[in-house]
Parts: sequence; C-alpha cells; structure tokens
Amino acid sequence: METESLLVNTLYYLSAAVIAVPLFKKLELGSILGYLCAGMVLGPHLLGVIDDPDEVLHFAELGVILLLFIIGLELAPDKLWDMRVNISVIGGSQLLLTASLLGLIFWLFDLTPAQAAILGLTLALSSTAFTIQLMSKEHILAPPLGRKGFAILLLQDLAVIPILILVEALAQSNGSEAAALPWYVGVGAVLLLLLFNRYALNRLLTLVAQTNTHEIMTAASLLIVIGVAALMDVIGLSMGLGAFIAGIMLANSNFRHQLESDIEPFKGILLGLFFIAVGMTLNLSLLLERPLLMLGAAIALIAIKALVIVGILRAQKVPFKEGFQLGLMLSQGGEFAFVVLSLAAQLSLFSTELAQQFTLIVGLSMALTSPLVMLHRRLWGCRSEKVPEQDAHWDTHDPEVIIAGFGRFGQIIGRMLQARHVPFTAMDKDPAHVEFVRQFGNKLFFGELSRLDLLKSAGVALAKILVVAIDHAAESLQMIGMAREQNPDIKIIARAIDRSHAYQLHRIGVDSVIRETFASSIEAATDTLKKLGYSEGQALQTAQMFRKHDEALLLKSIEHMDDFSELQNLTKQGRLELEKLFEADSKNQFAA
Repeated sequence: METESLLVNTLYYLSAAVIAVPLFKKLELGSILGYLCAGMVLGPHLLGVIDDPDEVLHFAELGVILLLFIIGLELAPDKLWDMRVNISVIGGSQLLLTASLLGLIFWLFDLTPAQAAILGLTLALSSTAFTIQLMSKEHILAPPLGRKGFAILLLQDLAVIPILILVEALAQSNGSEAAALPWYVGVGAVLLLLLFNRYALNRLLTLVAQTNTHEIMTAASLLIVIGVAALMDVIGLSMGLGAFIAGIMLANSNFRHQLESDIEPFKGILLGLFFIAVGMTLNLSLLLERPLLMLGAAIALIAIKALVIVGILRAQKVPFKEGFQLGLMLSQGGEFAFVVLSLAAQLSLFSTELAQQFTLIVGLSMALTSPLVMLHRRLWGCRSEKVPEQDAHWDTHDPEVIIAGFGRFGQIIGRMLQARHVPFTAMDKDPAHVEFVRQFGNKLFFGELSRLDLLKSAGVALAKILVVAIDHAAESLQMIGMAREQNPDIKIIARAIDRSHAYQLHRIGVDSVIRETFASSIEAATDTLKKLGYSEGQALQTAQMFRKHDEALLLKSIEHMDDFSELQNLTKQGRLELEKLFEADSKNQFAA
C-alpha cells in the first residue's frame, strides 16, 4: 500500500512540474515560481492531494545539499582572486547594507534582535537562478555590468553557510534542543576532511574513473557529497556546510567538471521537489486575509533591495539607468530564504506563522520581479545588445585550441603547441592522460567527451580550433556535430581512424582530416624505397605522387560512399591510374 501511495505521489509531483514549469517559463516568471505554484496546487490549502508536505520537505532538502556542493565546486581560488575587488566592495556592501536596513526595520516592528538579524541577512539574498535567467534575457551578462551582478551573487552564495551556522548557533543559545558537540570536534572533522582530500580523494576518484563505468563515477560523486554531509550532521554541524566543504575540496580537481555533470540532474530534480514542498507549505489564506499587507511587504522588499544596489553602483560611477536595471533583477528574495526560514521554524527561532508569512513574501517578490523588469525595459528601453553567452563566464581567458582526446595522437599535438608556448585545453576520459598537463599552465577537463555540458565547460563556443583526437569514430562524429552547433565558425582538425571514418569526416565538412596511419605509412614506404637503392629524390617523388593520387581518390569516393559496387570500380580504376602514373614517370626518368 505504501509503495502504491509513493508511486501515486511521484506521479503528482512529476505531472505538476511538467505542466507548471514550462508554463511559468513561457510567461517569463521563472521555473522556481512554477515549482512553488505547483506545490500550492497540490498542497493541503488547495487540492489537498498531498497531506504531509513536511515529510517531502525533509527528503527534498537533499537538493539544497547538492546545490551547495556545486556552489563549492565553482569557488576555485583563481576565480575568487580575479573578482576580489567586485566581490568585497560591491558584494560585501550590498549584503551588509541591505541586511542592516532590513534588520533595523524588523527590530522596529518588535521582533527580537536574533529574529531581526536572521531575517535581514536572509532577505538580503537574491535568487541566483532567477537573476541569471533575467540577466541572460536582458543581455547584460557581459562585462562590466554583468560582472558586478555576478560579484553580488557570488558573495551571497559565500554568505549562505555562515547564515545557516548563525541560525543554529542562535537556536542553541536560545535553549533549543539542537545540541552540538564541542567546537574542537567540528574543527577536527574539517581537518580530517582536508587530510582525506590531500592524500586520498583524488587517488580514489582516479581508481573509480579507470573502471570506465559511468554509473560508478556517478555513485562515487553522490557518495562524496552525502558522506561528507552526513559526517557534519553526526557532529552537530550543518549538512549544507559539509556539502559546501566537499565542493571546495574538489574545486581544483581534475574531476571537477565530471562531478558537476554527474550531480546536476539529481540536484535539479531534488531542488525542484524542494520548491514544490515549500509551495505546499505556503498558506494562501494569509494572502486572502491580508492581501495589502503581504503585497505591500513584497513591494517594500523589492524597493529597498533595488535602491541599495542603485546607491552602491552609483558610487562605482555606473549610470542610474543601468544600476536600476540590475537592482531590479537582484531585488527578489532568494531560494535560500526558504531553506533558512524552514530551518529557523524547525529550531523554534520563528513561529510557524511568521515563517509562513515571510515565505509567502519571498514568493510574491519572485512573482513581481520579472514583470517589473519588463516594465522597466518598456519605459527606459535599455536592453543591451546581445553578446555571446560565454562572455559571462567567470574565466575569460579560455585557450583558443581544444584538444579532445589526449592519448598518443593528442599528446604529440599538445607537446608541439607547448614548445611554441601556445596554451590549449586538453580533454580526455582517462585522467592519467591529462594529469601532467596542469603543471604547464594548460586547462584540462576529464569526463565523457561526447557530453555536451563538458564541451561547453571547455569553452568550445569561444575556441578557434578543435582538434578531435579521439580513437572512437562514432564518438568523434558526435562531438564534431555538437561543436558545430555551439560554434559554427570553429575550425576542426580531426583524426581519422580508418578510410571509412575519413569518408564520414570529409562528408560532414571537417576542415582538415588526418588519417592516423597514412603519413607514417608513406614515410615507412619512402625509407623502404631508399634502402632498395632508389635515390632520395625518386623515393620522395613516388611518395608525393601516391599521396596526391590517394587523397584525390578519397575525395572522389565520398560521392559514392553508400554505393559499394561503385566504390569497388573506383578502387580498381584508381589502382590502374596509379600504375600508369608510375609507368609514365619511369619512362620520363629513363628518357632523361
């Protein structure tokens, strides 16, 4: 009976998400709001098909844990260093000023200092997913305005863990039952994780990767995240803190992009379920009973956050129009507000009613932000010119050459580029092939090369040249197709495994097809002729004639690739033509 109920509930969740999310994205209201509304419809306040949202919420919090892990993965030290000024000045000012102003207002409304501080910090955060979507649509991802927005979002992401720790600390000082072990136990656990990362983690992942079993790598990814989160939970610290630490530990790992790709689908589904569960807990009667208060509070939140950002950006000499545009995009409450409010209610820092009120206010602020941005665009007409999406990447120094496949073939190309100090990005599914590349300052990506997300992460959209050195014909053809979709202007140099593969590569318009044994075979044949007594000139001329003839025959054969009998005729004809060429050449030499 429980299994049947689980299946029915799963059907409800999936159906609601599939209907609501595309609809809300079509209306430019964002996927998060779609999930929240789907939850409201399913929850006890409307249809009532799910009568225990708290049980779902506890399970779905795993999505938040995975999100924190991915945030940690993205916090590589070099990224933070490149953006240190914007992060500290703009991001820090936004968080401190907004939190202080909101906290003061809440304190004046008779909330306790602890409640005011938590609410101020929580509501100062914006929705990363929501804001990135708006920035992309308005084409302001490119520097300099986009980088200022990213700096604010990044500082907010960094602040999430301290806020969660603060909530738990205030709960303990407030007499909550949430007990924690002595502080030195937590410090010891973190040191243990650092030692594990330093001496064992990469070796363990390398062993898993060498099995060439994708599902085992996915299982290992989940084991790392959930294992570290569980360790933190056992010693009385936040599970989110554990996931965040695990992400930071792996931020500079060769496996970073593979781990992110493996975790992403689980994070997306579970985070969606989390927002559905939050939606089920929203008390719509509050909106019906006090519509002006709830809407007024949401509008006030948007106004305060937007004006603070405008003031900070004006101090940075950003024009008012652009500053107000970015301020509106960052003015909604964030997804982590749902996490913090839920945790604070569980730890009895807030009453359930207070948590529900502010959860509803955050949801309303999300609903209002997108229409306000569209209204601003119509009134001010300040949508920026469209720029390539990759211009918004944290790292704008992607090498112009990508070598996909770093075995024997790819390594020779890499060595020659390195000799001329040409930076490149190396990609391979075997970590042993790319491990040494990092010490020379080149980028490396480990994972299944046929995955689009890995190709995007490697910077294919901005690369000038892609060298496909994969030793698997079908995989190389798939990669070339994906690369052309992302960057139609990219020049592709491809390794051909055999003649059939060369036909296919020429057929799809690869710029340069290199048959892996062709050049070496011609070189061996040339040496053979010289050792048989032919002069070096005769041997080289023979090699040149053969190369020219064979390449012409290959190109001619492409038209009849699917006609086996015609290919046979072309091969016979080509052999006869080659014999005639050699015979004519011999007569010319004899006459001379």
